Amino acid sequence: MSTNSIIHTGLLPFIELITVDSTNNYAMAAVQNGGIEHGTAWFAYNQTAGKGQRGKIWNAQPGQNITLSVALNTSALPVSAQFYLIAAVAVAAHGFFSEYAGSETSVKWVNDVFWNDRKAGGILIENVLRGNNWQWAVAGIGININQTAFLGAAANAVSLKQITGKTFDVLALAKQLRGHVVKRFAMLLEDKDAVLAAYNNVLYKKNMPAKLRKNNIVFNATVKEALPDGRLRVEDASWDYFGFGEVEWVF
Repeated sequence: MSTNSIIHTGLLPFIELITVDSTNNYAMAAVQNGGIEHGTAWFAYNQTAGKGQRGKIWNAQPGQNITLSVALNTSALPVSAQFYLIAAVAVAAHGFFSEYAGSETSVKWVNDVFWNDRKAGGILIENVLRGNNWQWAVAGIGININQTAFLGAAANAVSLKQITGKTFDVLALAKQLRGHVVKRFAMLLEDKDAVLAAYNNVLYKKNMPAKLRKNNIVFNATVKEALPDGRLRVEDASWDYFGFGEVEWVF
């Protein structure tokens, strides 16, 4: 973990890290040590071991993108609401990105921010549970901002600079994104169904055919909606529902 940090208190603490292995690792350690305020955020200029979904690595050029983690106090939520939290953070990231990139922005199930058919960002949520009590979540969000070259598995990525031709203040945008997350989390506490409806309203390929892969079988299906338990409902395929990790998107 990095000791090179700049802390902005303001209404909610916002911590800049020069170099860190992973903002989620740093945030999780802070949460587990106690004394963290809901909405505290950690932003890194350079991540040496950024984490993606299912053990994947999130690669980003230093200083060019948002690598952010936000601590969320989930003690008022049941453990069964975990997908609602995923939906809330995804809708927050979508709302932030679409302000700059426009209506072509969507959320690809489960939790990727897409612009047209290209990946603009991803989300990884890690939880602190004690028994049946869901105490905290750390929402890690990576958004491509000023990077213009993506290699290997990230070749399908896209950034705000590629979309708009403009160079952005990454730190300022990270603070805006934290604001979106905190706002959507407050909405989640008030009305979980409204959050899920907002998620489905911006769902990638909704009511459109998509190419998917399950058990090495590639097939087409019409994407319909995400359900409260996080499963994806589809039509026109041999399967009607998919859980996390059961299916891959094919591009």
